[in-house]
Amino acid sequence: MTWNDDPTHLPGGAHAGAPGGAAGAAPDGGSGSGVTTPADPAPAADRVLLARVVDVTVSVAKCSALVTSRASGAVVTFEGVVRDHDEGRGVEALHYEAHPTATDVIREVALSVAEAHPEVAIAVEHRYGDLVVGDVALACAVASAHRAEAFAACAALVDEVKARTPIWKRQEFTDGSDEWVASLG
Repeated sequence: MTWNDDPTHLPGGAHAGAPGGAAGAAPDGGSGSGVTTPADPAPAADRVLLARVVDVTVSVAKCSALVTSRASGAVVTFEGVVRDHDEGRGVEALHYEAHPTATDVIREVALSVAEAHPEVAIAVEHRYGDLVVGDVALACAVASAHRAEAFAACAALVDEVKARTPIWKRQEFTDGSDEWVASLG
């Protein structure tokens, strides 16, 4: 079970309404300062709820639904969409090729981001195969109690996915030409 499976579950093993949780008393049972802190956050592997490279449609809505919980004060999403141009040339379509290790690598990337940001939950998918203008190539969502952490983790996730995941693309231009470019970097 991941921390998101129970809608009352908060990161770090705390539960809403329980001591140490969002609505709980101070851990010692007293009134405390009113500020509570969760116990140690869940392991990174429990907070990476989806990380894969697939040949089917990917969705920010799906990723967002996976990471959202009662503890989520922020859910930051990113949708990498096929655009109609690149460096002044009209783009008709893209074809992405993924190395057989691409899903393993995207999972390693998500785990490293989760380790660097211990209060976030992550879902990320990259698509391969034939895509046209307007299709989503990369979808991800990062949830956290606070927006700054969610924004920082989402930005790091997108940058690292692009830098490390072995995926290449062939751009088909409106003039009939095409070219292979590394999606990496």
